[in-house]
Amino acid sequence: MVEITESAQKYLIELLAKQDDKDIGIRIFIADPGTPTAETCIAYCRPGEEQAEDERIEYEGFTAWIDDRSKPFLVDALVDYAEDRMGGQLTIKAPNSKVPQVSEDSPIEDRINYVLHSQINPGLASHGGMVNLVEVVEEVAVLQFGGGCQGCGMVDMTLKDGVEKTLMEQLPQLKGVRDVTDHTVTENAYFK
Repeated sequence: MVEITESAQKYLIELLAKQDDKDIGIRIFIADPGTPTAETCIAYCRPGEEQAEDERIEYEGFTAWIDDRSKPFLVDALVDYAEDRMGGQLTIKAPNSKVPQVSEDSPIEDRINYVLHSQINPGLASHGGMVNLVEVVEEVAVLQFGGGCQGCGMVDMTLKDGVEKTLMEQLPQLKGVRDVTDHTVTENAYFK
């Protein structure tokens, strides 16, 4: 799922050797997975900092822990290290971090984010707007609008006739959607 090139492994071994804890490894995860702000991260992982669900991968010289929740977003990920005039740079490429390969078995949050970011937000972007998933509570998608949608006079219609209809058609296990946006802020509203 995550390929760590030989040059990256060598760099990580050198980096980890400089730490006080000799049993330190790395943990790879995606912050805000499945959203446009997703960020692929590698962090130090001291013994006991790994999560029970993490997948342990042994490399020669170190251990990598892969965050279970991030796995679908890390498919085809590549960690590489390239030397340059300034010393070198570790790069992480995770092409599925923002829009994962979702299936019927994927968590409901991933499937909602997929629909929001691949189908709904491209249309809202024409008005400078967007909608993001905040959480799922009792099969209700809690959403927050931003940009031109925040404070827009047409947001109720957008929510009911656009967002809710699309989500409910594609994800029949949802019982509804709820908007938690503060629509009193209207400086960027598309329709006032």
